[in-house]
Amino acid sequence: MSEAQTEFVNEPDLDEVLWQAWKAMELPEGYRAEIIEGAIEASPTARRSHMQIVNRVRKALDKFLDGGEYACYQDGNVIHNLKAWIPDVFVAPEDTESCSDEDDMGVRADSVQLIVEVVSPGKRNQDRDRVRKRREYARAGIPVYVIIDDYDNRGTVSILTAPVPEHARYEDEHRVPYGTDAIIPEGPAKGFVIEESITGPKRA
Repeated sequence: MSEAQTEFVNEPDLDEVLWQAWKAMELPEGYRAEIIEGAIEASPTARRSHMQIVNRVRKALDKFLDGGEYACYQDGNVIHNLKAWIPDVFVAPEDTESCSDEDDMGVRADSVQLIVEVVSPGKRNQDRDRVRKRREYARAGIPVYVIIDDYDNRGTVSILTAPVPEHARYEDEHRVPYGTDAIIPEGPAKGFVIEESITGPKRA
């Protein structure tokens, strides 16, 4: 093997380069960064209406899970194969010591039982939660992915289950308008209801 070939073999792959860059990032206040489908994406923190729905979900999930082995987390890192995501809300073990990634940057995706994303305005933001993160979470085998979407037909809640990691998709989707109860069908949050008190009423 030539010297040039040896240098090429020893170069880190793109995932490793992005991972190291992400860990070293120092973002201005009010921004956060994720690694999604081979790119680092920086985005501003949530606006008021988004923050309000996220907070309602977190508080309701906290109450629902209280006293059990699982807890609700907000704005923490979920790590999978040198990818890093910051869901609006996720459910993972109360004791995160055993599910930390090796760099202690967050929790491993294989410990996460449910993720909730509240869609932000703008096509890029909507595509991130509806398309790119949907594929990423399916690849990671996240059992339940919930999308609360102000911008889909005047407000919908989608509950995605049965991930197929090798095809980066969910087999089952239950989608209802705001004002209709959306019930988590499995996992530690089974029976939790995303209702009008969280999303607001059905819109005319």
